[in-house]
Amino acid sequence: MGTDPTTVDPAAATGIGVVGTIIYLAFLVFAIVVMWKVFTKAGQPGWAAIIPIYNIYVWLKVAGRPGWWLILFLIPIVNIVMALIVSIDVAKSFAKDAVFGVVGLWLFSIIGYAILAFGGAQYRGPAALVGQQGAYQG
Repeated sequence: MGTDPTTVDPAAATGIGVVGTIIYLAFLVFAIVVMWKVFTKAGQPGWAAIIPIYNIYVWLKVAGRPGWWLILFLIPIVNIVMALIVSIDVAKSFAKDAVFGVVGLWLFSIIGYAILAFGGAQYRGPAALVGQQGAYQG
């Protein structure tokens, strides 16, 4: 009795749930701190990292993309492509190459953004506007 492999001890299940929740919350707090620091380095308000939807708008501003691109992030599949493009632009805005944008910021986001936040990367301005700025006549 008590050796039935299909039953789960309620205390063990509760413990696993509590530990999982603590790990999740720690990860969430770390992600907020990282994005707060990246936004601050880019001259944007750090508190924007905790406001849903608005944080994407600020992320677009850091990359130099227009605000209406936020609508594209609401379309399934299109949002994946947009996130890739914006990640490359953010990498270039911090004087990193496109490979860092794809691998560091798009595939392994939390690691790449932590490198931007706590490393020596300096914000150089919105990378997506570089081509447009040359044509501006004033």
